[in-house]
Amino acid sequence: MEEIGSTVAEKPTGENENQKLDESLLLSSKPLHRFVRKQPRSFGIVILMFGFAEVVMGCAMADNVMENSFKIYIPFWQGTLFITCGVLSIYTELRPSKKMVTVSLAMYVVSLLGIIVSIIRRIGLIVFYTWHLTHYQVVLFLWVEGILFASSLLVLAFLIFLSAIAGYALRSTRSQIIVQHFVMHPQSEQKSN
Repeated sequence: MEEIGSTVAEKPTGENENQKLDESLLLSSKPLHRFVRKQPRSFGIVILMFGFAEVVMGCAMADNVMENSFKIYIPFWQGTLFITCGVLSIYTELRPSKKMVTVSLAMYVVSLLGIIVSIIRRIGLIVFYTWHLTHYQVVLFLWVEGILFASSLLVLAFLIFLSAIAGYALRSTRSQIIVQHFVMHPQSEQKSN
């Protein structure tokens, strides 16, 4: 009885490695993958933590009788913007698409505008209360507003960076033509073997 064996054509390992290398080269040259390479998820996690801190500090400032940034609910809406930007950054790195990068960029811009409003308000409060350092509660209030001001400046820097790379990724998403050259063996050599 004859043995029937199945023959499976396998590519040599060199071709598999070349194919993997070509795919990784193609992915690294795509604009959206250049955005992902900057690790927006890491920045998103940090922005998310600043957003939660902003909301928690806002809850602590809610019952204060002194005029503070809670008067126009800065900690709540700014914390919500930070949390939204953080979640979008994390999700965009996990599932990059032109639509998600566009939505993230829009939220970054809205958050940047919100940060500008909160920075102007907090600078005014800090300057006003530095002239009234007669009470212990004023010193504590200045520390809290100063910490929130500093965290807003850090998030401002992160969002400017993320906006720049997202804008760059969206601007350079034009079609690319990739030409690959395969060497074909002449048929006469294959028949003689």
